[in-house]
Amino acid sequence: MIFIKKANILQILLLLLVLSSCKQKKILEIDTDLKTPIATPIVIQQGPKLTPAYIESKKNSIIYFYNKNWPNKSANGGFLVAKNGQIIYEKYEGLANYKEKSAMTSTTPLHIASVSKVITATAILKLVSVKKLYLEQKVTTILKEFPYPDVTIRTLLTHRSGMRNYAYFTEKKGIWDRHKILSNQDILTIMATKDIDLEFRTNSRFSYCNTNYAMLALIIEKVTGLEYKDAMKEIVFKPLGMTNTYVFDYEKDKLTAVPSYKRNFAKVNLDYLDAIYGDKNIYSTPRDLLKFDNGRNSAAYLDQKLLQEAYVGYSNEHRGTKNYGLGIRMINWPTGKNFYFHNGWWHGNTASYVTLPEEKVTIIALSNKYDKRIYKVRKLAALFGDYPFHLEDNEKEE
Repeated sequence: MIFIKKANILQILLLLLVLSSCKQKKILEIDTDLKTPIATPIVIQQGPKLTPAYIESKKNSIIYFYNKNWPNKSANGGFLVAKNGQIIYEKYEGLANYKEKSAMTSTTPLHIASVSKVITATAILKLVSVKKLYLEQKVTTILKEFPYPDVTIRTLLTHRSGMRNYAYFTEKKGIWDRHKILSNQDILTIMATKDIDLEFRTNSRFSYCNTNYAMLALIIEKVTGLEYKDAMKEIVFKPLGMTNTYVFDYEKDKLTAVPSYKRNFAKVNLDYLDAIYGDKNIYSTPRDLLKFDNGRNSAAYLDQKLLQEAYVGYSNEHRGTKNYGLGIRMINWPTGKNFYFHNGWWHGNTASYVTLPEEKVTIIALSNKYDKRIYKVRKLAALFGDYPFHLEDNEKEE
């Protein structure tokens, strides 16, 4: 009799354990893309192996372009051109830290400024793909104090929300004490409590605005339950093997991150806007951004139907070739040829990210010493496809 009772108790405990295990498994299935540590990166299938003859033919033209724009070793950063995930040419020159005279290397993480927006947008698309978000979702359903009822995830991504730039409205008297470091949450609270009205009606036109991506970072935190820096590790950096990439943490990294400089190597000091993330504050390398580009354009990592929505221009109020997708700039020529890129500038940091999905080409240029020549690397697209850029001209770059 005692044996039977013990057996029954064991069966009940076993049943409870199974039910608990099933419940736990269900939770893990929901959260696996966000919180479960990723031991190995996703394997990205590269294109066909490039022949030595092909590499040499492109490499010579790239070297000529590089030396023409950065003669006498005048560059200070990293540069990379790749096709099918294979590096054709890369170069690292100058000083990562002028005071310490430390050399720039392939593993030196530099501030990529607004190229961070492409990565933030990609994290949002991943969350959409696992049904944590949807593009037409109202921001007010996620951030309860958000004061603009018509703004959606899509209008944040496409800079069509109508919100004002936090760098400008926080300068006004009585809005913010600029002796205090501003946070993403501070921006949201200010907009909710200081009567910061929209610049224009939501989705009526395009206006490039960093506030959009500061809010997207808060949304990532809200739906994952992780800080942005940790969420980006789990959603993007770890899966794609971006081992030298991180989100700048103001208190933790302000003394150790690679500094930025003016043209004469005068150091640019941090200010009250340097803790904002989502629109900027990702540090990375050309090689890691190549891994990112390979992953972003691969079905192994991101739903390609969803990615195609990113490569559509959403601002068509005025006739023209320039447009903006979901976190990516573009040029759409009447010939039907499309060019996708994003530039960045913050303090002395300049960055350019070019992705040519049709040709499977990636072009990256980063510098921590102010250098607008970085933006000229777009012209190298002409080596790989029918892009109307001219390697020899001296046109003014944006």
